[in-house]
Amino acid sequence: MKKTILSIALGVAFLFGAQNVQAQETAIDAAASNIHWKGEKFTGKYHEGNISLKSGSFTLDNGTVTGGNFIVDMASMTCTDLEGGSAERLIGHLSSDDFFGVATHPEAKLVFTKVTAKGNGVYAVSGDFTIKGITNEASFDLTVIGNEAKAKVNIDRSKHNVRYGSNSFFDNLGDKAIDNNFELDVTLKI
Repeated sequence: MKKTILSIALGVAFLFGAQNVQAQETAIDAAASNIHWKGEKFTGKYHEGNISLKSGSFTLDNGTVTGGNFIVDMASMTCTDLEGGSAERLIGHLSSDDFFGVATHPEAKLVFTKVTAKGNGVYAVSGDFTIKGITNEASFDLTVIGNEAKAKVNIDRSKHNVRYGSNSFFDNLGDKAIDNNFELDVTLKI
């Protein structure tokens, strides 16, 4: 009887131990990763720049992505299409409460909620984005090749209370209207 109980206990321990070995957190090299942002007016004019990943990780199960969790440092935002005072004024405005309210909301977050393998290292991902303290879902494709993961993500800023220049909240903006969607071109180093 003692041998049977011991055998069952060892079997259960092995089973749970094997499951824990398969699913593992793999850290992202935040310093080597890049997030490029782009925001556009309806006239076709745009601004773009970079923002830094503070931390991140993928959950892997036998080498397959099953989850992810990422934090972006909102204070790291830069502008690459302007120089000097013009770039500083744009970043100051984007950091203000008109846009991302960086003093109050210094981080943005993404947590994967669903990951489906499509084949050849491509995954369909749904995730909860928290920007300016408001969480909404967005979906995108993630491609993982070797130690690099890439994604293009479109986010509707109006869903995160980023209202400045939005036709969704203000009338008669004309050529001053800014598209609600902004694009993130993400390269993560694993």
